[in-house]
Amino acid sequence: MKVRLILALGAVVISALAWIFTFGCQPKLPGPDAVALWNVIGVKSQYKKWGQWPDHKGMQPGKSPHGPFHIIYVNGKGLSSDRVPLPYGTVVVKENYTAEKKLSSITVMYKIRGFNPKNNDWFWAKYSPEGKVETAGKVASCIQCHSARKDNDYVMVHELKR
Repeated sequence: MKVRLILALGAVVISALAWIFTFGCQPKLPGPDAVALWNVIGVKSQYKKWGQWPDHKGMQPGKSPHGPFHIIYVNGKGLSSDRVPLPYGTVVVKENYTAEKKLSSITVMYKIRGFNPKNNDWFWAKYSPEGKVETAGKVASCIQCHSARKDNDYVMVHELKR
């Protein structure tokens, strides 16, 4: 009986620590500032270490305007929910590749409370492969395309539960 209790408590402690290291150690995200966002996700937290949606792992076929191939990474906040709407603080990073599988750009969706309520509060950014901001904010072309999936919180490649 005592051994079972110790094993059960050990499992609880290990689970709690795993949760803390996966979701609790996320860096503090900035407001709607593309340069500051890149400094957190591109430099400090190295988004390539984030997870991926279970139904969209690795390099996948893509389409315009993102390119023929892409890889998507999602931070812990976004992966912690499988329901619409995704929580504030969710960051989705899409690496866009050429037909030759060369990185051409990096596009980001970042959910910021109160940023753009009309469009589910998504902040959009496009970076060069080196992290230079090419466009950011309430990007009309991003909103127009992704609004086709407004019922899925503007997420195109992964089905969320309603």
